[in-house]
Amino acid sequence: MSSSWNSVGLAVLYQVLGWVAFVAWSFSFYPQVLLNYKRKSVVGLNFDFLVLNLTKHSSYLIYNAALFFSPFIQQQYHDKYGDKEMIPVAANDVAFSLHAVALTAFTVFQVFIYERGTQKVSKVCISISAIAWTAALVCLIIIAWPKSDWLWLIDVFNSIQVGMTAIKYIPQAIMNFRRKSTIGWSVGNILLDLTGGVLNFCQMGVQSIDQHTLVNFYGNIGKTLLSLETVFFDVLFIIQHYVLYPVKKDEHGKAIISERVAPLIRPSDKPEEDNV
Repeated sequence: MSSSWNSVGLAVLYQVLGWVAFVAWSFSFYPQVLLNYKRKSVVGLNFDFLVLNLTKHSSYLIYNAALFFSPFIQQQYHDKYGDKEMIPVAANDVAFSLHAVALTAFTVFQVFIYERGTQKVSKVCISISAIAWTAALVCLIIIAWPKSDWLWLIDVFNSIQVGMTAIKYIPQAIMNFRRKSTIGWSVGNILLDLTGGVLNFCQMGVQSIDQHTLVNFYGNIGKTLLSLETVFFDVLFIIQHYVLYPVKKDEHGKAIISERVAPLIRPSDKPEEDNV
């Protein structure tokens, strides 16, 4: 049988940290959505980030939902790590993934209806996403299905989300550097994202303390790396926004936009078509 909590207090703290992290991470999507709506523009929001983010959250949803709801996959987890180990996916993880996929898809929808300048999705981004999904499909057909090794397959999706998390932030960080500005990129998103990342890691720490083991950290290495990657890049974005490229405001408190907003993806001598 799977392990249970040794401390009621730690069990309650685990749930509190998990759902507060869910709220912070979930609300982190709204500042960008509202900023796009207010400006009627997505100029400054990197489209590569959106596509990679959608791939990341879709992969993470598959992992979380499969491990949380499937008794068969849970048994495979216990066979691998021991019957006494707790499943390292909580209800708040599944709820977050569902919400993240929905809000990221809605942000993609905003790209099609608002001003986007000359921005478009890069071929590199399209290639990365295509390779990730193709690799997952090959793993399903060649290994997971014939051997019924579904735990291994969802670990593949977990690895994809870790890779996408590391990659997805890079285009936005480079764009901010090239523009010498973070206008169009919501810092509210980053502050909430950072809060969620820290609380998510703390939640795993609480489970580890209660169970006197670190299995939950490497048994769900994707969640562990997700938290660490999130904190690293969010700190970088905070430095860009408040230290390197602070927003200049006029006497009325309105932002002064003086940076060149196109091209945003990469320099070009010729104008690009307005497509995604």
